[in-house]
Amino acid sequence: MKNLKKIGVLIVLMTFVISCTSMKNNTNATVSGKVDAIESGKDGYTAKINTENKEVYFATISIVNVGGPENYKRFKIGDVVSVKGEIWKTDDENHIKVTEIVSVK
Repeated sequence: MKNLKKIGVLIVLMTFVISCTSMKNNTNATVSGKVDAIESGKDGYTAKINTENKEVYFATISIVNVGGPENYKRFKIGDVVSVKGEIWKTDDENHIKVTEIVSVK
């Protein structure tokens, strides 16, 4: 009975690890578009970016993720930006953890 519980726990853990791994869609993608909203956070901010294809991405920008204060920029509503990072999707939202700010206009 103890071995059966151990095997069950192992199967659940393996399933969890596999599902978390498959949730990462693209680790070095680029998103470009216009900033429509900004929400400040503890370590940075989240910018809502609308692309030319009418897709919406929530870009999480923090000093740590972009490599330090020398690479960090604060967007303004209306800026046209291009960012690189890791994209993941929830049921109805696209997200990107920004690792590089390519351009801000």
